[in-house]
Amino acid sequence: MKRIIGRGAGLFVLCATLASCGQGQQKDNTAAGDARFSFVEDLPNKRIDILLDGKPYTSYRFADSLKKAVLYPLQTKGGHLVTRGWPVDPRANERTDHPHHIGLWFNYGDVNGLDFWNNSTAIAEEKKMKYGHINQSSVNALTSKGNEGVLDVTKYWLGPQGDSLLKEDTRYIFTVLPDSSTSITLDVKLSALTDVAMKDNKEGLIGIRLARELEHPSDKPATFTDANGIATTVEKADNTGVTGHYISSEGLEGDAVWGTRAKWVNLNGTIGDEEISLLILDHPQNPGYPAYWHARGYGLFAANPLGQAEFSKGKETLDFKLKKGDSTAFKYRVVIHAGSHLDNEGVKKMAEEFAGF
Repeated sequence: MKRIIGRGAGLFVLCATLASCGQGQQKDNTAAGDARFSFVEDLPNKRIDILLDGKPYTSYRFADSLKKAVLYPLQTKGGHLVTRGWPVDPRANERTDHPHHIGLWFNYGDVNGLDFWNNSTAIAEEKKMKYGHINQSSVNALTSKGNEGVLDVTKYWLGPQGDSLLKEDTRYIFTVLPDSSTSITLDVKLSALTDVAMKDNKEGLIGIRLARELEHPSDKPATFTDANGIATTVEKADNTGVTGHYISSEGLEGDAVWGTRAKWVNLNGTIGDEEISLLILDHPQNPGYPAYWHARGYGLFAANPLGQAEFSKGKETLDFKLKKGDSTAFKYRVVIHAGSHLDNEGVKKMAEEFAGF
């Protein structure tokens, strides 16, 4: 059984499948000016689907095999997928590197010496003691009103023997913006359950793995899926339809963005006939602001405020720590804009608005 919740409209429906649910009821609620976002809880399968105007928008997934909770997939309102499908739902001509890169996620590469970022089912048994995982604990609230929906959850960052290092309380805020773009705001609180050291590490902190079309064109050898999802290594990549281009708040573009600080980074590209901008905004109150950007041409789009020694080649060091009982907060906003490319002035206004959040 699945549960559909659109609380702004007072909608509460039990159904066997999404297709058989009260789609008409959801549309009526939207037409009446009520909630545009709704949630489909499927806890036995460890996922919560987020719908926008009754259509799939993204899913909050926390299967044990993921080693963390992710939002997957991300897509435009027009239905174009902006995140890679592999290894969850492989599509043709996708890279098959980094199996831990799935959708949108939040974790880090060194917490008390444990690697949370790189953990996946691909890790060999004899190496698993070096990795941590994040366990979804509770869904605290699902609320929806007007152009905003909120998923409020609690998770625990665990060591390989189940010891708790951090409690994470996160609100995922889904919003339809005035220009019809959509945004996902992560409002994260990390509370230390023991003394915690997050040593400078290049692997972190908020990441998105991009669809092939939003990568930077590259002629380097790589391994891709074919039309049947089978991995094949090629000496030269086929760049047909590959259109991604990073632009940072500091005026840097393309591959030059990697390893530099910025208040925001905007990725412009085109999928099919739809121009797309995918934007990540840092927040002035975040530790380590403005973040260094782990933005790779092959499709990793990440902001890392904690890896300063790695990106500055030792000129800066943060080595972020929390004493037992202390907490810290991180806020990030991801904007998915379709139909045109955002210009820098428009992005600056979004950044200014987010700074007041």
